[in-house]
Formats: sequence, C-alpha cells, structure tokens
Amino acid sequence: MVETVSENRAFGGVQGVYSHASEACACDMTFGLFLPEEARDGPVPVLWYLSGLTCTHENAMTKAGAQAWAAEQGIALVFPDTSPRGEGVADDEAYDLGKGAGFYVNAVQEPWAPHYNMWDYVAEELPALIGAEFAVDLERQAITGHSMGGHGALTLGMALPGRFTSVSAFAPIAHPTESDWGRKQLTAYLGDEGWEAHDATLLMRDDGFDGPVLVDQGSGDQFLDLLMPEALSEAMAARRQEGAFRMQKGYDHSYFFISTFMEEHVAFHAEALWAR
Repeated sequence: MVETVSENRAFGGVQGVYSHASEACACDMTFGLFLPEEARDGPVPVLWYLSGLTCTHENAMTKAGAQAWAAEQGIALVFPDTSPRGEGVADDEAYDLGKGAGFYVNAVQEPWAPHYNMWDYVAEELPALIGAEFAVDLERQAITGHSMGGHGALTLGMALPGRFTSVSAFAPIAHPTESDWGRKQLTAYLGDEGWEAHDATLLMRDDGFDGPVLVDQGSGDQFLDLLMPEALSEAMAARRQEGAFRMQKGYDHSYFFISTFMEEHVAFHAEALWAR
C-alpha cells in the first residue's frame, strides 16, 4: 500500500512523495515520483535517478532541475532513497557507510543483511510498485544517477540487459573495486566475494551496455581520485561502447554541475525511450 506524503503541482504535472512498507528492505521506504501532464491520459516512459552518498530521495528532487525537462519530454522521474531508514536499521558513524550509503547492493554481511537490499529494491520491488500504482510504462525505462548513484545506474544498466533503453551518469564511482569509495563498502556489505558484479569498469570491459551511454565528469571534481573516471573511459573505448564520456572543464561534484547538464541527459534518455 502506497501512502501519499505530499503532492505538488509542477510544470503541468505532479511532483509526489510517497512511502510504503518495503519487503526487500524490511522497513518503510520513501520515494519521489514526478508525473508529467501526459500521465493523465495513460502510462508514460520513466527515467530513474539514483542519488549519491548522504542523499535521500529529496536532494535530486529539489536540486537537479530535472522536472522541467522531463515535463517537456513527457516522461516520468523516479527518485528512490539511497538506503533503508528507521529505528532498528544498522548504521555507522562514517558518512560513507550505512544510512545514506546503501551502494545499490544486496548486503550479505551482518549487521547490514537484514535491511540493506537496495539492489532488489531498485531493480525489482519499486518498479513493480510504481507500475501497479501509477501511470508509468515499464516497457520504456531509462536510468541515470550521480556519484554512488552513477555507480548504481551503470551497474544496474549493464547487469539487466533489455531493461533500460539508455544509461547515463554524473561523476560516477567508476571503479569501486580499486577505490576507497568502494572497497570499504563492498567489504562491509558483501565480504570478500561478489565485488565484480558491482564495478562499472569491470562490467563495461566484459559486456558493455546494449544501448547508448552518456557519462559527464567535472575536471574540477574534488573526488576525482576516488571516482577513477579514467578507468571507465578506457573501458568504454576498448569496448567501443555506443555513447560518450565527457570531461567537463572546471565543474565540481555538486548539484550545480548536475543541473547544468541535466537538460542534455533528459533529452538523451527521451530520445531512446520514445524510440522503443
């Protein structure tokens, strides 16, 4: 059962926030959903936006400026949370582990395993829920994300062939098996096994994505050494992956960077979504 937290008129459509009891995460979860005006007449294509470390559903919903461009293209936007929440959900004092840092994996290690199943939540449970409750067309899905969410968008896109028409990322954690933004979290959640399935660079080298890919990275990003964009760029070139990796001069890791290029990312996905 979906409960409405809020609904606001926006760009001719509705920006909603909703909560529900999640079976995958064994807690209540909250997500944002923007439906354009066209959804009044029937299901519309959907673009997923996965957020980064420390974020909730709200950060991109209020800062990325995506709704105006989604309304122009007639597509829906989904803003999931980045981790389970609530009393009894394991956490850590560090900002990059625990709440706000689910890393889009299914944890198998304690104390994370009971709740930290963000892969199943984003890949299976939430799509089924919004498909049943809202006017979205699950035959037309695309995915994007920022930082940890860019990691999630790329890994989900490549691991679920045929699911998404297109994938894009803003400053993704590109090679987590070789980065301190990755090895720490993968060890905590997964132990010593299963890391390769959650590394975009390794997935790109092995299989690539069955559609277009767009990656934007700021050259002034303060986290470049942790993100390791060069590894993903090299893997895309070696794979001869359809798409583009763009280094944007002077941009940092903030939502000013994301909002600058959001129009292009939404248009990129809309073209692929409406072509399906």
